Formats: sequence, C-alpha cells, structure tokens
Amino acid sequence: MFDLQAYLDRCRQAVNREFESVFPENAANSRLKAAMAYSIKAGGKRVRPALCLAAAEVVGDTADSEVITAAGAIEMVHTYSLIHDDLPAMDDDALRRGQPTCHVAFDEATAILAGDALLTLAFETLAGTALGSSKSPEIWMQVIQVVSAAAGPRGMIEGQMRDIAAEKIPLALAALERMHALKTGALIVASVEVGALLGGGSREQVRRLRAYAGHIGLAFQVMDDILNVTGDPQLMGKATGTDREKNKTTYPALLGLDESRSFAGDLISKALQALDNFDNRSEPLKALANYIIVRKR
Repeated sequence: MFDLQAYLDRCRQAVNREFESVFPENAANSRLKAAMAYSIKAGGKRVRPALCLAAAEVVGDTADSEVITAAGAIEMVHTYSLIHDDLPAMDDDALRRGQPTCHVAFDEATAILAGDALLTLAFETLAGTALGSSKSPEIWMQVIQVVSAAAGPRGMIEGQMRDIAAEKIPLALAALERMHALKTGALIVASVEVGALLGGGSREQVRRLRAYAGHIGLAFQVMDDILNVTGDPQLMGKATGTDREKNKTTYPALLGLDESRSFAGDLISKALQALDNFDNRSEPLKALANYIIVRKR
C-alpha cells in the first residue's frame, strides 16, 4: 500500500532543503529577509510542491533537482499569496499555520514587502535555473509562462479580487466555481503542469494531468470551505467560522455540508479518471487526490 505520509515527508524535506540554501539561519540579517524566512519556513503541507514532483515522476523516472527547485519557487508564490491574503485590507487574519501571520509578527508594510519579495524571488529562481539547465529553453519559457499566468490577473489575483467583491454580492454556484478556479485552482494546476513539462511529458500527458489538477484544485477549495465550518482551529492552525462572519459565499452556504462533501467526492472521482492511462507511477497523484477530501487541516 502506498505510504502517502512518507512521500509527503520526502517532498517536504527536499523542498525545505532548497529554502535552507536560500534562507540560511545565519543569513536573516535584515528585517525583510527575516519576514520572508518566517513565512516560508512556517511549515504547511507543501501540497503544491508534492504535486509538482509527483507529476514529474508520473511522466518520467524521477523528479530531478531542477524540478525540486521549480517546486520550491511555486511554494514561494503560494506563500506570497498567503501573506497578502492575511493582510488587514484582505482577509485580516491573525493566525496562519499555527503562528501569528506575517503582518502581526512584523508589521503591515514589512508583510507587503516580504510577499512582493517572495514573488519576485520565485521568478528569479526559475529564470536562474533555466539559464544553467540542460532542458530546452522552450520548456523553461513554458514553465515561466504557466506560473506567471497562474499568479497574475488571469489567475490568483483575479480570484482574490472576486473573493473580496463576493463579500458584498452573493455568488451563484457557477460564479463561485470560477472564482475558486482562479484563486485556488490556478496555482494547483500550474504545479502539476510545471512538473509534467519538466519531467518530459507529452502533450496528451500534460493535457490529462491538467484535467486531474483542475478537479483536485476545486475539491481542495470545497474542503477548505467545509473545514471553515467544521474544522478544529488547533489542528488547522487558523481560525474557523470566518467565512460566515464575513458573509462569504461558500459551498456549504450554497449546497449544505452533505452536498458539499458529495460534490468534492465527485470531483476527486473525475480527477482519478484522468489518471486512467498512467501506470503505477501515478500512485502518489492518486493518493494526493484522496488526501484532499479526508484532510483535517
């Protein structure tokens, strides 16, 4: 039986080693670097890097050092988005991953700059790795374009803008799905696509993996909405019940808890179907999909 926890631990350790080289303990000699390191080293599940590595492995034999570096860059983008989402002007959250959010631990201006710095460092990392790579420049251009699109106004930023607007204007189900496909799903799809591209996947393999990622990305958000209602704040490392307090449109609010769980299950079934043509190297991706709907944080 596939041991997902051991796999996640290996992925986390590989990516964390990347961060140690970028943010060594004795190098956080500025307030900016300290805030960046504080947020990137706060823990977290590292689901996006794990998806990136697993996608590379399913189309090739292993995830090489360049894939691991790219996975780390994607986690930098994700962490930047969390820092900014937590700001008083956005979600105004005081806890993230069980510790004070960046703007609480430092200050609002430092948090903004730390998020900006992580985002730009991610692209510096991708470009720098591309310059010394044996992989084709075209592949790396695709990788950078994929991450840029996911992080920008056609991805996370537009999704966050819609999320803010939705606090005042209730959303229909289709609009809610589109918002989360941008805010949450875009970077999850990018994580899988980057791994598949760097792993040497064919066009058809990349297409199938994008379909897989689109389904799990939406399921991830459905479960986030459910956990905001039913989750244990101690396990989650952040407050629950905040969606209702802010009058946000969520899946439980629209569908109810049971129907939301059923919807998430249907999405995972579709994700697994997208992996039908892959061999047993797809076990990590299958396990990650199933993990999304049983996680407690």
